[in-house]
Amino acid sequence: MAGLARRGGDPGLITRFAPSPTGPLHLGHAYSALLAWDMARAAGGQFLLRIEDIDQSRSRFEWEAQIYDDLHWLGLSWPLPVMRQSDRLPRYALALRRLSDMGLTYPCRCRRADIEAAAGAPQEGVPQYGPDGRIYPGTCRARPMAEAGPEDAIRLNMEKATAYRPLRGFTETGPTHGGQHLLDRPSLIETVGDIVLLRRGMGGSYHLSVVVDDADQGIIHVTRGEDLFEATQIHVLLQGLLGLPTPIYHHHRLIRDATGKRLAKRDDARAIARYRDEGATPADIRAMVGLAG
Repeated sequence: MAGLARRGGDPGLITRFAPSPTGPLHLGHAYSALLAWDMARAAGGQFLLRIEDIDQSRSRFEWEAQIYDDLHWLGLSWPLPVMRQSDRLPRYALALRRLSDMGLTYPCRCRRADIEAAAGAPQEGVPQYGPDGRIYPGTCRARPMAEAGPEDAIRLNMEKATAYRPLRGFTETGPTHGGQHLLDRPSLIETVGDIVLLRRGMGGSYHLSVVVDDADQGIIHVTRGEDLFEATQIHVLLQGLLGLPTPIYHHHRLIRDATGKRLAKRDDARAIARYRDEGATPADIRAMVGLAG
């Protein structure tokens, strides 16, 4: 597989599995974790675990404990201590402050219903949704950061951000999007829009925290599902703005049910723990997700 060879003097491939403790791990999680583990071992590298529990309203200790149990049962191991996002809120605040000092952020008071109403009727040929959800119509874009309060989200002004520094590219080794990809300013502005960097009641957002965490863990090769491929342009943009390295990316296929729908945590019938309780072995799980033993 391209991009996985260990180079002289390198620490080897360092990748990670980063689940959220909001429900049981299912076969899709097993595939992602096992694939990352296999890639790291094949390259003489390292597999890291990260717990993405920044959303404390949905995260539960019992689900985190089961993550460890399920992964150990599958035969995976990782260095300790495990990185937990809930321990890293000051680190995200520092990154957000840096972006704000560049003049690239603004506070947003809009609720979801406000954004839907402001978006209006769909226009032919104009994208309505991007990798951060509904593309924000810019209602609060003129508000200064001095007005930011606890009820505000903080957004990135995409037009300013994409003009602040030359845009980077990234390397993808996944089966669908493999190759070199360049960021495109008009596309980021029109099809991604002003993403959320800080959500109400949280210490950051997925996009900001994942970029900071990958850099701090020294991740060289990000392994994750192909549903996150479109979000990669956001992450590479933030890496450039924050002066962080850009890893290689590998977006893998998704594990789907018989109807073609991707698995969700609420689909307990395909939970790893349930298969284990019914007598399945780790080798059985590998076979179910299409990985050799």
